Amino acid sequence: MIGDVVGLGKTVMTSALLRMVEKTYFDALILCPPNLVPMWETYVHEYGLRAKVLPLSRAVRELPRERRYRLVVVDESHNLRNRDGKTYLAVKDYVERNDSHVVLLTATPYNKTYLDLSNQLRLFLNEDGDLGIRPEAYLRSLPNGERTFMQLHQCGVRSIQAFEKSGDADDWRDLMRLYLVRRTRSFIQQNYAQHDSETDRSFLAYPDGQRYYFPKRLPKTMSFPVGGQYARLYEERVVSVLEHLCLPRYGLGNYIHEMKTRALTPAQIGVLRDLSRAGVRLMGFVRTNFFKRLESSGFAFVQSIERHIQRNAVLLYALEHDLDLPVGTQDAGLLSARDTDENLIIGQLEQDDPSFEDAEYDVRSAKAAYEAYAGPYSRRFKWLPAHLFKATLRADLLADNHALQAILDEVGAWRPGEDGKLSMLHDLIARVHAGDKVLVFSQFADTIRYLEAQLRARGVTNLGAVTGDTKDPTALARRFAPRGQKVDGELRVLLATDVLSEGQNLQDAHVVVNYDLPWAIIRLVQRAGRVDRIGQQAPTIHAYSFLPADGVEQLINLRARVATRLQAARDVVGSDEDFFGEGSEEAAALRDLYNEKSGILDDQDDGEVDLASYAYQIWKNAVERDPRLEELIPALQPVTFGTRGHCPTPDAPGGALVYLRSPQGNDTLMWLDEHGNSVTESQLTILKAAACAPGTPALPRLEQHHDLVRRAARQVVEEEGDGGVGALGGPSSLRRKLYERLSHIRDVNRGSPLFDRPELGRVLDDLLAAPLQEATSLTLRTQLKLNVSDATLAELVVNLRNEGRLTVALARGSRKDPSILCSMGLKA
Repeated sequence: MIGDVVGLGKTVMTSALLRMVEKTYFDALILCPPNLVPMWETYVHEYGLRAKVLPLSRAVRELPRERRYRLVVVDESHNLRNRDGKTYLAVKDYVERNDSHVVLLTATPYNKTYLDLSNQLRLFLNEDGDLGIRPEAYLRSLPNGERTFMQLHQCGVRSIQAFEKSGDADDWRDLMRLYLVRRTRSFIQQNYAQHDSETDRSFLAYPDGQRYYFPKRLPKTMSFPVGGQYARLYEERVVSVLEHLCLPRYGLGNYIHEMKTRALTPAQIGVLRDLSRAGVRLMGFVRTNFFKRLESSGFAFVQSIERHIQRNAVLLYALEHDLDLPVGTQDAGLLSARDTDENLIIGQLEQDDPSFEDAEYDVRSAKAAYEAYAGPYSRRFKWLPAHLFKATLRADLLADNHALQAILDEVGAWRPGEDGKLSMLHDLIARVHAGDKVLVFSQFADTIRYLEAQLRARGVTNLGAVTGDTKDPTALARRFAPRGQKVDGELRVLLATDVLSEGQNLQDAHVVVNYDLPWAIIRLVQRAGRVDRIGQQAPTIHAYSFLPADGVEQLINLRARVATRLQAARDVVGSDEDFFGEGSEEAAALRDLYNEKSGILDDQDDGEVDLASYAYQIWKNAVERDPRLEELIPALQPVTFGTRGHCPTPDAPGGALVYLRSPQGNDTLMWLDEHGNSVTESQLTILKAAACAPGTPALPRLEQHHDLVRRAARQVVEEEGDGGVGALGGPSSLRRKLYERLSHIRDVNRGSPLFDRPELGRVLDDLLAAPLQEATSLTLRTQLKLNVSDATLAELVVNLRNEGRLTVALARGSRKDPSILCSMGLKA
């Protein structure tokens, strides 16, 4: 997983990586969000990569019949956090079927829980595979450690499942050090940048002598007046109506007459099963979406109410005429800010028939919508007979419509000329930043379309808009940020949903506007990151955020109420929603944004780099300070040791730090106390415990120092099986499967000249000692899938061994013992 923060060049690094491994892996399949396909295709063409680009939206349909690619790249892999999703399952199945290597790219490896990380790793890790490490912090928290763990969880203690039981950051750091490379902007500035004393800014020096200066992100608040129609929308009565909506279309399973389900067809029974999995979570999501659209724009909120009333009216029409009811999306696919198919249908009908815009329930508009649902759009829905539903469904649909219609009657038709928020945006674009490129973000396509139409009406030119329905977002991004190239129809203002907050290079601009606030602050950071990239020339990134003029408390209270309301829906809270503004930390962040506090839009977790980068940086900084170390340290003999002074604590006792290389070639650090007990297996903790200044005096070693080192080596041997069966990998490992089958063949055919021969025993020894060669793995995996006979398999592996093509060649003189590289005693 390449997890560098936004703007540090993950795409370019991956392109270089693809070139490097072409001779080994032949070619690659690049899976990415649809809006990034043109960008990746450009990289493939410009760099001559042997790769195919496929949008994730087509993964379910096309991956089952896609040919084998040895390397799979998943860009913006955090989109695959849900391992129950259809796209996730399609990608995982492809990787497993083709035994593909995987590279994941994401600047935001996880959103809310560590399970986001494990779900991405599960794309290429078996859930019961032996990872070689344990969640040590979690084990220490349990009485009797591993024994209690096994009683509680019944899974391998060195598996990805075991780590999923832990909420300790140290455990996840230790796991991710095996798979993650992550650098942050501050890490690059501290370790790679130079300082310009004249401007008091840090910069990177390019090979041609040019300098890239790091800009500062400056948050600014746009306080728009909450008056007129906006004031009526923010009234307590409106909020109360939204909180108490029944939303029956998203909980149809609650309205089923159980006695009337016996005559259903198998297909209809399947639809009912889907309904039972929907309900509370979807209702919570739809309720939250109303509030989000209210924050976005009055126009988008009014439009969502109109559409909701009209879609309710379609079901009312079907119930009153005893027609089959159209059942829309009732699964996780709806949990998105994008318009649903139903929205698109309603929108098309509005264009085809202007009278359809009348939102209030009437027979004509409901009939027209139902006929469209049942006609050209029928395949987008599943259908259930009206008699299956209780009378309470009609009552709740009518109650919701009457409540929502009362809001519309109170607000009236939306009047853009009185929209103070829109006027402030126009002033910002046309006057404050009249000569600058301006990038405007909103969560909703409806808001973007509204802003595009109204800004054009107010005379804004060179304007473009990107939503999820835009065919080629990258083309518009290039017109907005051509990066020194001449383009036809260059744009000065670009309006976009968060479809452009990932993967696009927009550093020609330095003004970003958040027309509405996403409910997860990471979105604001990502939006600023679109323009804060290598190549940005402006010293400051101006990031404007619209907030009600009455102050931020209004939003905090509104979001807190929504979160409280959803608390009853236990599967909603803790899903993908992150209530930016609810709770003490989130509320503080929202206040900081309102008060324009410096640093609020900087990259999150800015101190978290991967362990390999951290360790490499220690070495790099050391040899830059004292170049002699570059020759001195590699010349040190193995088993070198020293001892330094240490102030022991219960969590950091005296003892020995030991650096070993295991029989399987894995480097590991261990910390044993003076009695030989493991203190911690956190590699980061041990690395930091080893730190001391160059002038630190050496002390006489502890009497038991060498014994502690011996114990550490023995523990490594035991954990990896001393090159034994434990080194073969998990139950699904090809190496283990091959070893176990060949052992069985030999055991059941004792005395047979065909099977009981020394060559087969040597094959088994080699499998214990070293991994299979890459090319050989493909051959053997194919043979096992074809159920090759015992005799053919035995003959094949013996021939492969004789030709030197079975296992990876071990270095001359290599042993199954661990290598002791060095150790440091910690002495009170």
